[in-house]
Amino acid sequence: MMKNPAPWSKRPKRFGIKPLLLALLWLTGSFCFLVDGVVDAKEDAFANDGLHDPQGPSFGELQRPDEAFAGFPTDTVGNKVRWVKALREGAINPRTNIVPETKIKILDMDLILGNTGDNAFVLFPHRAHTEWLDCANCHPEPFKEKFGTSGIKMGAILEGKFCGKCHGAVAFPLTECARCHSVKPDTFRGKFGVQPVAKH
Repeated sequence: MMKNPAPWSKRPKRFGIKPLLLALLWLTGSFCFLVDGVVDAKEDAFANDGLHDPQGPSFGELQRPDEAFAGFPTDTVGNKVRWVKALREGAINPRTNIVPETKIKILDMDLILGNTGDNAFVLFPHRAHTEWLDCANCHPEPFKEKFGTSGIKMGAILEGKFCGKCHGAVAFPLTECARCHSVKPDTFRGKFGVQPVAKH
């Protein structure tokens, strides 16, 4: 007696090589489409950033930020680079001036600023700033040299004054509160102003 074959729904399904190849081609095509879409999105973001002219004859020659910043210490905010760390690790060596014999004056002095409301006190590291900038970039404007006389207010910083002249533009953004407001009031036992020199 001959057995009836199992109904179609109960038969084990077998796939030949042709459907597998078609599936592979479809997946590969989709993947390429997705990758191409990501690249296009990056290109569009670069073209529409308000800084570059995509119609310019050299636009295609510009190095993209992800290429330019490759190998630098990464950050989670801003332009995604930890610039002070890059400087200290020797990944970059910025010029101090257009005059080659100019010597940079690094000021190894931290300040602690109080009067921060409910926030932690601010630690201002002169060293991290003077490794990049001459004193004249900040003194006497926007910061007076005598501690406590500049009238720094967070509202003014958010408007692009004082620290806001750089932070949020060429330095890490103002959304990173804890990078400046880093001294806990309940553990700080010193005086505001100039702090003892830290060992580097």
